[in-house]
Amino acid sequence: MKKYGFGVDVGGTSIKIGLFDMSGVVMKTFEIKTVTDNGGAEILDDIAAAIMTELYEEHISKTDVEGIGLGVPGPVGPDGTVYGCVNLGWGTFNVESALFIKTGIPVKAGNDANVAALGEMWQGGGKGHKDVVMVTLGTGVGGGIIIDGKMVAGFHGVGGEMGHMKVNYDETDICGCGKSGCLEQYTSATGIVRMARKKLATELRTTVLKKDALSSKAIFDAAKDGDVVALELVDDLCRILGRALANIACVIDPEVFVIGGGVSRAGEALVEGIRKYYSMYAFSRSETTKIVLASLGNDAGMYGCIRMLF
Repeated sequence: MKKYGFGVDVGGTSIKIGLFDMSGVVMKTFEIKTVTDNGGAEILDDIAAAIMTELYEEHISKTDVEGIGLGVPGPVGPDGTVYGCVNLGWGTFNVESALFIKTGIPVKAGNDANVAALGEMWQGGGKGHKDVVMVTLGTGVGGGIIIDGKMVAGFHGVGGEMGHMKVNYDETDICGCGKSGCLEQYTSATGIVRMARKKLATELRTTVLKKDALSSKAIFDAAKDGDVVALELVDDLCRILGRALANIACVIDPEVFVIGGGVSRAGEALVEGIRKYYSMYAFSRSETTKIVLASLGNDAGMYGCIRMLF
């Protein structure tokens, strides 16, 4: 009898749902809106309703569903307890139990970044490896740690929160976490724009970059065209991130680093820059650790959710 699973990646604006067979083949994907009103009280009901509708339309019995893998934007304990998801309005509760009650289907939950890392290890940029560190460079900086094919969430559920490693002890600007000098302040999409604004405030050289029209894409595009100011900004990002990965390697020693998120669309030029500084700072035994681009894009979370069920 064929078995199925649902991968559910919960974001702040939309929820991506994939129906998979248990060999890992995606059969169908769709999205529903994330309704965050009333502290996100409707989110699990909406997920349950979408899954039940899909089972009905595909003529699949609940007994043929192995489980629901759920990725959420917040810390998740090993027992399925979510310790707050600010973007969803959630507090602390056991999300696995809550969704099981609504569906009658076993649920396994994880942090969205860790789950995305699991997906990339399984079917993406880290395929063929069991020890993987993924870094997502988006609006913020997140990450996931996979050791021997398993997610490392940590005791408090914050394993992989690489964006809040302290990389500059002299920074005075405050990060979104309330501290300062975090990796996220320099290597995220908003971080490189922040650095650009500071640089342009005193920059006398000619540049195509404009203070009132800055974006990470504009900076990387200008760098590709040889703009010296943009090239320096990208080099700063690569140096800071390369050094951070070298520090991570001293603790985790992964087979491969996978770079994802919107900033990773800069492609191999970004990876080459990171590699240059990583090898400069890394411990000698780990100088040659692979650094690759993520390949699953926005589907990584769904794939990782299914892998959790294994």
